[in-house]
Amino acid sequence: MGDRHDDGSHLMASYRTPLSRARGLGAAHHGVGHWISERVGAVALVPLTLWGVFGVLRIAAGDYGAAVAWISQPLNAVLMVLTLAIAFWHMHGGLRVVIEDYIHITLNKSALLILNLFVCGLAGALAVFSILKVALGGA
Repeated sequence: MGDRHDDGSHLMASYRTPLSRARGLGAAHHGVGHWISERVGAVALVPLTLWGVFGVLRIAAGDYGAAVAWISQPLNAVLMVLTLAIAFWHMHGGLRVVIEDYIHITLNKSALLILNLFVCGLAGALAVFSILKVALGGA
């Protein structure tokens, strides 16, 4: 009785180091990559969002033709596509973290992760397509 722990393991198991006991119980070694990609996306969105706000303020002063002319400029079109693509990628990653952290029923979690991917992907693709259509003269 004195040589056993509450969990029924033998006393010799208590000589293992904390690291040894924890191996195989933690993250799947991809958390750092997700953390870095979230931060890179957030940092990239700061100047792009500031540029976007400036652009929207300039467009608001004109009419539809001025807006089309503005987005038809190659630099503006490329920066707008980058802003939208990174924003939807960042949104997908953020929603994925929320789903993984707060949804505990496996089937619901899987369905929501797939839905998140498709909704963010489709919305992002439609936004990019719309910008390119206007920028390339297909309005």
